[in-house]
Amino acid sequence: MGEHGSMRILVVEDDPTIAEPLRAGLQREGFEIELAGTGAAALAAADFDLVLLDLGLPDMNGTDVCRRLRERSEVPIIVVTARGDEIDRVVLLELGADDYVVKPFGFRELVARIRAVLRRTRDRGAPPPDPCIVVGTLEIDTRTRSVTLDGDPVALTPKEHDLLTYLARDPGAVFTRKQLIEDVWDQNWWGSTKTLDVHVASLRKKLTPELIETVRGVGFRLAEAAGTP
Repeated sequence: MGEHGSMRILVVEDDPTIAEPLRAGLQREGFEIELAGTGAAALAAADFDLVLLDLGLPDMNGTDVCRRLRERSEVPIIVVTARGDEIDRVVLLELGADDYVVKPFGFRELVARIRAVLRRTRDRGAPPPDPCIVVGTLEIDTRTRSVTLDGDPVALTPKEHDLLTYLARDPGAVFTRKQLIEDVWDQNWWGSTKTLDVHVASLRKKLTPELIETVRGVGFRLAEAAGTP
């Protein structure tokens, strides 16, 4: 991490017409930026909080750069690919990338991806949360993925369990729809946000209608006295 707590990002991009605007934009977002125009320069750099790696490099295969970076460091890597690249997400993740974006991409989308990856990688080093969550008469055991309400077991789908657990870790807190989609589903989720509404409705039906409160225009929260009369 750089001075004053700002996050340091290495941007590996050989085209200055892309690299320089990226540098300026990310600096406005509060990041410290260093540019590398080749794979060799990227591998020679050190001490970064995140690497934004374009696969189309002049001196070496970008996938090799990604693999070699991952072999020596846990630094999060977001890969940039051209739309025509025949590289699928599974291959990128096997190489050690944490995420990827496809050109042309929107700047706001890129910043959201960067922040999501940094948040996830920061959370990796945090101590594991307590496997048991109790809110009112609602009890969740994240180790066994079991849920009871008023002492009665409740059968949930895996994603219903994930959503309920996410909300229950901070009862009363309001989570935006965007937060829930990114963190419970995937920051790459391009499906309809109606998926979230379907899962909320199902949880209300299986538990109690008052369990998850809608905050109009914002998102949802778990009632702090979940399940109590």
